[in-house]
Amino acid sequence: MLLAAVAAVLATSGAVAVALPAYAAGPTATFVKTADWGAGWEGKYTVSNGGTTTLTSWSVAFDLPAGSAVGTYWDALLTSSGRRYTFTNRSWNGTVAPGASVSFGFVVTGAGTPANCTLNGASCGGTGTPPTTAPPTSTPPSTPPPTTTPPPTTTPPPTTPPTGGLPKRALIGYLHASFANGSGYVRMADVPAEWDIINLAFGEPTSVTSGDIRFQLCPAGECPGVETEAAFIAAIRAKQQQGKKVLISIGGQNGQVQLTTSAARDRFVSSVSAIIDRYGLDGLDIDFEGHSLSLNTGDTDFRNPTTPVIVNLISAVRALKQRYGAGFVLTMAPETFFVQLGYQYYGSGPWGGQDPRAGSYLPVIHALRNDITVLHVQDYNSGPIMGLDNQYHTMGGADFHIAMTDMLLAGFPVAGNTANAFPPLREDQVAFGTPAATSAGNGYVAPAGVQQAVTCLVRGTSCGGYTPRSGTNPNLRGLMTWSINWDRYYGWEFKNAHEPFLNSLP
Repeated sequence: MLLAAVAAVLATSGAVAVALPAYAAGPTATFVKTADWGAGWEGKYTVSNGGTTTLTSWSVAFDLPAGSAVGTYWDALLTSSGRRYTFTNRSWNGTVAPGASVSFGFVVTGAGTPANCTLNGASCGGTGTPPTTAPPTSTPPSTPPPTTTPPPTTTPPPTTPPTGGLPKRALIGYLHASFANGSGYVRMADVPAEWDIINLAFGEPTSVTSGDIRFQLCPAGECPGVETEAAFIAAIRAKQQQGKKVLISIGGQNGQVQLTTSAARDRFVSSVSAIIDRYGLDGLDIDFEGHSLSLNTGDTDFRNPTTPVIVNLISAVRALKQRYGAGFVLTMAPETFFVQLGYQYYGSGPWGGQDPRAGSYLPVIHALRNDITVLHVQDYNSGPIMGLDNQYHTMGGADFHIAMTDMLLAGFPVAGNTANAFPPLREDQVAFGTPAATSAGNGYVAPAGVQQAVTCLVRGTSCGGYTPRSGTNPNLRGLMTWSINWDRYYGWEFKNAHEPFLNSLP
């Protein structure tokens, strides 16, 4: 019955699994090829404890034939010897109770598939001769998973990726829903229809390390005219019926979130789920700022992070994605310090002494790149940042937006190491953020300058002195702003200028 159930689940998911032999109950490691694009594939092993005693650690090893090699991987540590690859548990997923399971994933270049699999030295199928897997097949994904080096910028994606219900060009804004500042309160029902993604600012933790996120509407004493919760929820439903996405944004300038323990990670998942369920939201925006993310000394590979706050955040977001499925919308709004600065500096550096927050968003973005709907870096409140032309770029004009966004579309060596390159994101995953008005943040750029930057990135024209290494990007997603409230305060300059402009692009 168990094998039949597993086969039924795999059949409905579209994944192709290797059939399990009829071995005695005990720990097993089951292989599934989750995607195949010809030149490579993505796979997953699930370690299941069918025995009666708890596993305190696990090690899965297999062979790959010549011409195939493991590249990117996650939720495990990897060592290799010749054609033999050995994955061992991380500190947070080594314990597997009876009846429980854990998974890890990886990307392979080449067509070869695992053979001679062992789990803790025994057969992956339980007892008996270690099975050799037959080459599975599956439907190619819409885009290939990331490789460890950026692909040529002239090579288009093999197919058009799904948009997640968004228009080709999206206008994204933050709504001050839980607090007031000088811009005034805007009711959800009064948010204009031009906004495609509305990020509710903010869900904040009960303490920095609790992982317990709370959200409530702005108190009436602070926000005169605030609607009731019932009216707020009804307005969200109306927006969703119009095709809009409403997300809970976690963090912000004051909401420091550090998931230092597995307990905090699990509390983050449960508390964020409670907010999403209560208000019927479409997903999550991660706006971790300040000291929420930093890298421990010695954590130098963005592809394989070891710092708990990084690893736990990745795991938590994956759990939320799994809970809500393919329609879950995930956006991120990191500052340039945590992303583009990684071109020069990553963490505390090989000899220590650097700011450990430098580039610390890169492992999160990389691990979740197949789940991210839109990444919109805050191109504001930033110091000068070096671009791919090895020149420093400063806020306040089109040049900064072009150079910073080009880094995400072209990919870049991390800390100058060409052997450790951050791969480019898909065009449809990339937008950039800019203040709606002078009062909203440092780095305000008038509509003409913002549109010059978008025109350069999309069409390759009006680029000024910077030539994008990514070439033209006709599927660039759009623009984000802080904030809807500030835009209203200044007469909707951002919305009125940019929504028709984005729609006019091919």
